[in-house]
Amino acid sequence: MRVLFINFLLFLGAGAACAQDTTFRADMDEVVVTATRSERKLSNVAVPTTVISQKQIRQSGSLRLQDILGEQTGLFITEAFGKGLQMQGLSSDYTLILLNGEPFIGRMGGVLDLSRIAVGNIRKIEIVKGPSSSLYGSEALAGVVNIITEQPAADRLSGTLRYGRFNTLDGSLNSSIKRGKFAASAFVNSNSSEGYTLLPFSNLKTVEPFWRFTKQLETSWQFSDKTRLAITGRYNYEGITNTIAVQNLGQTIVSKGKEINNDVNINPVLSHRFSSRVKTQLRGYTSAFSSIQRLDVKESISNYNDEFRQSFHRLENQTDIVLSSKVSMNAGGGYVQESVRSNRYDSLSTRRYNHIGYAFWQGEWTPDDRWSVITGLRYDLNKNYASVISPKLAIRYAWNQKLSFTASAGRGFKAPDFRQLYLNFTNVAAGSYSVFGSLAAAGEIAALSRDGQIESLTPSFYQLADLRPESSVGLNAGMQYRPAAAWLVKANVFRNDINDLILTDVIAYKRNGGQIFSYLNVSRAFTQGVEVDVQWNKGPVQVSGGYQYLVTADKDVLEQIRQGRVFTRELRSGISRKISRSEYAGLPQRSRHMANLKVFYEGKKGWFATTRAIYRARWGTNDLDGNGLINRSDEYARGFVQVNISGGKSFANGVKYMAGVDNLFNYRDELNLPGLPGYQWYVSIAYDFMQKHKPK
Repeated sequence: MRVLFINFLLFLGAGAACAQDTTFRADMDEVVVTATRSERKLSNVAVPTTVISQKQIRQSGSLRLQDILGEQTGLFITEAFGKGLQMQGLSSDYTLILLNGEPFIGRMGGVLDLSRIAVGNIRKIEIVKGPSSSLYGSEALAGVVNIITEQPAADRLSGTLRYGRFNTLDGSLNSSIKRGKFAASAFVNSNSSEGYTLLPFSNLKTVEPFWRFTKQLETSWQFSDKTRLAITGRYNYEGITNTIAVQNLGQTIVSKGKEINNDVNINPVLSHRFSSRVKTQLRGYTSAFSSIQRLDVKESISNYNDEFRQSFHRLENQTDIVLSSKVSMNAGGGYVQESVRSNRYDSLSTRRYNHIGYAFWQGEWTPDDRWSVITGLRYDLNKNYASVISPKLAIRYAWNQKLSFTASAGRGFKAPDFRQLYLNFTNVAAGSYSVFGSLAAAGEIAALSRDGQIESLTPSFYQLADLRPESSVGLNAGMQYRPAAAWLVKANVFRNDINDLILTDVIAYKRNGGQIFSYLNVSRAFTQGVEVDVQWNKGPVQVSGGYQYLVTADKDVLEQIRQGRVFTRELRSGISRKISRSEYAGLPQRSRHMANLKVFYEGKKGWFATTRAIYRARWGTNDLDGNGLINRSDEYARGFVQVNISGGKSFANGVKYMAGVDNLFNYRDELNLPGLPGYQWYVSIAYDFMQKHKPK
């Protein structure tokens, strides 16, 4: 498969060789804000940063956020608890997802489901890799994805309608108006599908029917040249059909239900410029998320109801100061109140709160045109765990106009979430196991002991303590080289050392055989690797390719292997033996090799076409020989290549047509990739109602 993929890359690369000259210089002059929380040219950023443009999103035929992120170098879309994002080998728990600089909430199992986010009104996406907690706090341990939506501008009204396989229907309306100092824009999107099954003879669908509805309103008032107020509001609804098969008295009972997810957020921002050297911004943000599941289980089995409600409120100020032509800084702070209530956290009548105060500072020194040094520090004071200090240092050096080098080091952290602190859940239908948060475990064990339900305690019970934040130290070193106007080469080497990983472990056994789990800081791990991106642009053709090499490991497992304490059972003979370091695959759900190749063509008279190929090598899935790690060949999912194509044409009367096929060669893996349903064709039409029509 690797040989086929390499040949495919060479074929596509050769096919673009006859175009005319242009450059990527406009892309590198793009102004970004996520990497430093201040406006900066992409070419001058000292940390690994990628920008996905609106044109790339639209020409790729992306509908939801995971569609476009899954085609980027070093990013992989996970499928547990929705569509999550893996970055630099770190799981989706550790990547912060922002909308115009404010965090999405509503993680389930630690995963923020990217399918909640429509892309029809996105102006660009900024991706910063490496620890970013010095600016953004918890969850920015692996990096940050900042979704920046279109701002209110001149009068505009456009609509898009798309239909595809599985009765997938997607429609959007974009509009904006501007009247003097007032401007407003609105976006509405509807997305639905009948779902699909990868097992034709099953009573259950792999992906159930769903309907999503998103609307967003942005308004702004320019009170003067120095003062501006902007308010953004967003609402998203998601309804999903739930089906479950339950074994009861030897019969399989199929029951239907419904999952309804809602999230809403409001973001007012007041900006004021005191002078050419000083400006400040006051940001408010409030968000609420709810997930309600109702399942009518028949035949004397009680109904299943699950509710999760979360709220997040934040007030923050940031002030930017230019001290001199060589020194600038920004500083700020804020306060967060968040709460959650769920029937999995004691009861719906109990609301759990957390309060966080924080302050941050960042300074930049540019002694000359070649050097740039950025240092930052953030302090987080959290009610539910100890305070955290997150420093960062980044350096950029331009050797000449063609070659520059960057290096950065930073500390990231992820706070224990409500689930890990307060969860109180017992599954009677699946062996009567229980999972208790770290702050609830001791009390629940004591209550069960008084009732005579505890058989024994494990050594892990005596390790229960207040959870510490998971933390990492991340190192990145990179270079950017432009050998000619049409070429751009970027490379980055990274290493993340993670400490105090929060894992689940058995702390007790019930008399009925049920296990009791809780959360402990018990593990250390690392991820390291290299990423390379190459871009080439000639006239109407842009070709880009990316590759990531990744190595991960649990440090404690490595030590056990070194001491000869880890064994495996041979797949064919069943003979037990010690494993070697080379057999250990590292952390599960990670591929050692990932690559992509993308070709975008823009012809005359409004034509465009794209071909995008994504390769992922095999990755570890489940432990089958009982040693708790991935080492045997049957414990891997096989690697694959996915090819997506799209094309379309724009007309002078404001009409745009587009068609495409995702997963062209119909790759499927029912067990390991249930979210990949085989090929998916689609057609779409868009119309700009306020296009200035040209006469024929």
